[in-house]
Amino acid sequence: MSQQDYHVPDHIFKLSGVSKAYGETHAVRSVNLSIPKGLTTVLIGPSGCGKSTTLRLMIGLLQPDEGTVLFEGNEITRANILQLRQHMGYVIQNGGLFPHLTARENITLMAHYLGWEKSRINLRLQELVDLSQFPNDGLERYPVQLSGGQQQRVALMRALMLDPNVLLLDEPLGALDPIIRSGLQNILREIFYKLRKSVVLVTHDIGEAGFLGDQIVLMRGGNIVQKGTIKELIHSPAGPFVTNFINSQNSLQEVLQEEYE
Repeated sequence: MSQQDYHVPDHIFKLSGVSKAYGETHAVRSVNLSIPKGLTTVLIGPSGCGKSTTLRLMIGLLQPDEGTVLFEGNEITRANILQLRQHMGYVIQNGGLFPHLTARENITLMAHYLGWEKSRINLRLQELVDLSQFPNDGLERYPVQLSGGQQQRVALMRALMLDPNVLLLDEPLGALDPIIRSGLQNILREIFYKLRKSVVLVTHDIGEAGFLGDQIVLMRGGNIVQKGTIKELIHSPAGPFVTNFINSQNSLQEVLQEEYE
C-alpha cells in the first residue's frame, strides 16, 4: 500500500452515536463529536450534563453502551486501551497524586516503568519544570507538603511526561481558590499555546472555557446543545438555554473585556 492510500484523520477523537447509562440514568445520549487536532476543546455544562462521562469515554475509563470512540482513527477497546493510553495525558480535579511518592517520583513514574534512561528522564523533567514554572526544590517534596496549585502542576507534568498526543483535563482547577486558579489559567493557556497539543478540558466555568478554549461544546442532559467558539455561543445561540447558561456566570465578563481591549 502506498503512502497516499493512508488516511490521516484531522481529528484526535471521534465519537459516533455514543451513549452511556448508569442504571436508569442516561449520562450521554447518542453523542456525535469530533475533537480537532492541535486545538483546545472545552466540554461545559451544568452538573450532570455528561461532560465528565464523555471525557472518561475518550480515555477509555468507561466503555460506551452504544456507538464507537475513535482515537487517531483507532476504535478504543478493552484490548488496546492500555497501549493507546500511553499517548494520552490525563489530569483530574484533585491531581490524583500518590501520597507516598515525591513530586519527582510522581512525575517520572511511567517513564521509569517504560524503561526510559535516566538522562532522558532528567532532561524531560527539567523541560516540564521550566514549562510549568514549578520550583526545582519542590521536586523532593511529598504532595502533602505542596500547595493545591503546586499539586496540580505536578499532576500536569506527570500527564505531559511521555509527550502525549492529547491532554485530557477533568476540572483541573475546580478545587482551587480564585487567585491561584487565575494564575494557573494563565499558565495553562501559555502551555497550550507553546505545545500546540490537542487538549480536551472539562469545566463548569464559562469564563474559563472562553479563556482557554478554541472550541466549546455545551452539553445538557447528555446531549450536545451547541458547539462553536465563545463568540458564536454568545452572538448565535442555539436556543434560550445557551443564553441563560452564559448570562448566569459573571466570570465571562472578564474574558470578554480582555478580548476586546
